[in-house]
Amino acid sequence: MTTRTRRGSLCALLAAIGLAWLGASHAAPAGAPLKIGFLVKMPEQAWFINEQKAAAELGRKDGFAVVSIGTPDGEKVLAAIDNLGAQGAQGFVICPPDVRLGPAIRARARQYNMKVVTVDDQLVDGSGKPLAGVPHLGMSAARIGNQVGQAIADEMKRRGWKPEEVGALRITSDQLPTAKQRTDGATQTLLANGFKPDNIFSAPQRTTDDEGGFNAASPVLTRHANIKRWVIYALNEETVLGGVRATEQLRIPAANVIGVGINGAGEAFAEFQKQQPTGFYGTVAVSSTSHGRQSAHNLVNWIRSGQEPPADTQTTGTLMTRSNWQAVRAELGI
Repeated sequence: MTTRTRRGSLCALLAAIGLAWLGASHAAPAGAPLKIGFLVKMPEQAWFINEQKAAAELGRKDGFAVVSIGTPDGEKVLAAIDNLGAQGAQGFVICPPDVRLGPAIRARARQYNMKVVTVDDQLVDGSGKPLAGVPHLGMSAARIGNQVGQAIADEMKRRGWKPEEVGALRITSDQLPTAKQRTDGATQTLLANGFKPDNIFSAPQRTTDDEGGFNAASPVLTRHANIKRWVIYALNEETVLGGVRATEQLRIPAANVIGVGINGAGEAFAEFQKQQPTGFYGTVAVSSTSHGRQSAHNLVNWIRSGQEPPADTQTTGTLMTRSNWQAVRAELGI
């Protein structure tokens, strides 16, 4: 063995020892209060603010501390894990900025003997499959889409609409997996409830906001002016609201429109509070508060009891309409 080879082997050995020492040196002292991290990719967004807030509130109630850190890129994720390790944290919840960071995040967590659970976005391995050993809590895009479709079908029946006389405006961006899964789920349920395939019209959108929905919907509605009643669904409620605004511009009466979105946020609340009902019938509300609380609970229970959470838990939403939106908002903590 050459001197250079021996020197390289020694450096590798010292590095390995140093990493092992680093992980051990930051272990929480016996009897110290339990501490976890909550890392989110977009700390300025209301969804993630509410998740972290809910986790912290649960911690104050159940006797553990939560360190909230914004991690918008891979470098900040790894730095945050180092930070948590230095503080003696025993695990962390993360919504990663890039799901492909899975192996690196798991390796860094193991270095500090920390447990990891993901929320909203699921980490994947090098082959794109869900990362083993990292439990996940997220939303089922397809099942939420099914809820949208069922809400539309039920309201059509309540109004006595005949499916063959109704057009469905599917506003979506098929290159976004979540958008496609949600709108495909809604379409599937509408078809199962007797909707006519030839009456479903796709409207590709460029942006997933009100303007994007309006711009996508307008030409489709104009081309099919013979259809007098419409249902509208999309990735989110902002897009659906854009579609509703397009029907208003074309003077389609609100009573002839059923728009159902997904989320449960400020724009939907404002729509429900208008004096006169609009074509925006409702939205499937999902709760960032419950996601923050449940993911933190799963992690802390795993740390305390050794019981690993389910590998993949998928949640759905609750239909929120003009008649119940305040009660649903209170129930979900939105």
